[in-house]
Amino acid sequence: MFSMKSFVKEFTTLNYIISKSDSVLLFAHSDPDGDTIGANLALKEHIVSLEKKADIACFDPIPKHLENLLEAKFLHPDNINIASYDVIIACDSVERGFHKILSKISQNQATVIIDHHPDISLQGDVNMVDSSCSSVCEIVYRFFNFLHIKITKEIATALMVGILGDTGNFQHSNTSVQVINIASDLMKKGAPISRIVDAVFTNKKISTLKLWGKALEKAKINPKNGMIATVLTREDIRDCEASTEDIAQVASILNTVPGTKFSLILSQREGDN
Repeated sequence: MFSMKSFVKEFTTLNYIISKSDSVLLFAHSDPDGDTIGANLALKEHIVSLEKKADIACFDPIPKHLENLLEAKFLHPDNINIASYDVIIACDSVERGFHKILSKISQNQATVIIDHHPDISLQGDVNMVDSSCSSVCEIVYRFFNFLHIKITKEIATALMVGILGDTGNFQHSNTSVQVINIASDLMKKGAPISRIVDAVFTNKKISTLKLWGKALEKAKINPKNGMIATVLTREDIRDCEASTEDIAQVASILNTVPGTKFSLILSQREGDN
């Protein structure tokens, strides 16, 4: 049974903050996935429609498999004047990179945190954290719906990318009736679900498939808690001529193994000891 937070006060406050701001900086987490990209891009589309400035900052570029689907441009945090923005909004896995810019945020800048991961220690002026939600894109959709904000085809596509990615194409246990209803509404508003599925799940390079094979070969199942775990080393990534980007969908593949409830992927990156 999913018990969702209402966020009536937070949604109203966020809407007020955006309406009173001239410029907004949106923040995507390091090694960005569909959820952080989709949530930030959807919010940017809305903010720009209000004739306000909105930029998305991230320490890493948008994954190549999403470049042709989403027209998103990331700015590196080190190359922008963070103090020039009225508000900073961090969407999804905020502890993956957002902490690096906190020292550059002044007291007169509003900060907003939107996340669905539990035990988030970072706090903003406005916090919307709900672990019962499938994704941050689900929370952003609820924000739009609560305030009767028009969801364009571009916004619908961005939100659908995040929802499909974080639910594993509706295969994960976080797929609720609410998620299915949201997806249905996004399709009605123009989200091309077949193109999204193709980009996120089916259109894979040989290097990606090889790395998935390595992950499955090393996978172990704990029958006590239903966890399936695997390890990918730097050597695995090199041998497959893959990149860290190819690791992103390993969890979705592992979660399709019968008898498992959740997955854990430990990966070694360049620079790790």
